[in-house]
Amino acid sequence: MTDLKQAPPTTAVTPELQLEVERFLFLEARLLDERRLTEWLDLLAEDIHYFAPIRRNVKYNDWDLEESDPENEISYFDEGKDILTGRIRQLNTGVHWAEEPVSRFEHIVTNVEIVEVDGDELHVNSKFFCYQNRLADEVNHFVGRRYDILRRDPGTGFKVAKRKILLAQNVLLAKVINTFF
Repeated sequence: MTDLKQAPPTTAVTPELQLEVERFLFLEARLLDERRLTEWLDLLAEDIHYFAPIRRNVKYNDWDLEESDPENEISYFDEGKDILTGRIRQLNTGVHWAEEPVSRFEHIVTNVEIVEVDGDELHVNSKFFCYQNRLADEVNHFVGRRYDILRRDPGTGFKVAKRKILLAQNVLLAKVINTFF
């Protein structure tokens, strides 16, 4: 189970820093919704680890078994920038069976918490809702939380250095996952 980091009482999170982080995450969501995927890639660090384990139903107190083990089991995503760049390059060709016709996305990011400030890196938790509509009646909802490490960057404000995505669903009803979280 993911350890939900709690902000220690000595962590100095100013309202200005909170606003800066929220604006960055809202910009990221807008770029995804507007299909500006190449610009979204610019918000990712070169060494990013983009990870979404599969979640299982478990018995009470078996929390360590809830998420797939990245060392021994498959995950929804376990990618670096090279793979993300390749996925976006393919989407940008316009020849992608899962995106013909293209989907409409709306990302909502909320409950943004800065839980640790470690030099130029911030540990940030947030929750998301992603709505996808394609064709006349194909609708998908993705709900979950993210655990990010944001690294200061002079050009973009921050870069996402690590993102762990925990989808609330343990069974995804979507035919494909062709969005980014």
